[in-house]
Amino acid sequence: MEIQHIISPETLELTALDSPWEVVLHNDDVNTFPWVIDSLIEICEHNQLQAEQCSMIVHYKGKCSVKLGAETKMMALARALCDRGLSATITEAA
Repeated sequence: MEIQHIISPETLELTALDSPWEVVLHNDDVNTFPWVIDSLIEICEHNQLQAEQCSMIVHYKGKCSVKLGAETKMMALARALCDRGLSATITEAA
């Protein structure tokens, strides 16, 4: 039996990088859960459940890594989240 490995474009992009970057969303006292969830869906392409889970982690833990990828793409995503009034940073993934 032959085992086939299916590699998504996102995985392929990550394997080409020496050190991927992550967008980290930080908690604030201003934005509502629906606004954060909608922002994660629209900007980070999360599904509903993933966006809800990330927003809960941010709320209770203070921050959450919401996307992993190439530095320039992660910078653009973080900027788009900040443009919506959210607090986001990028950091080199561990």
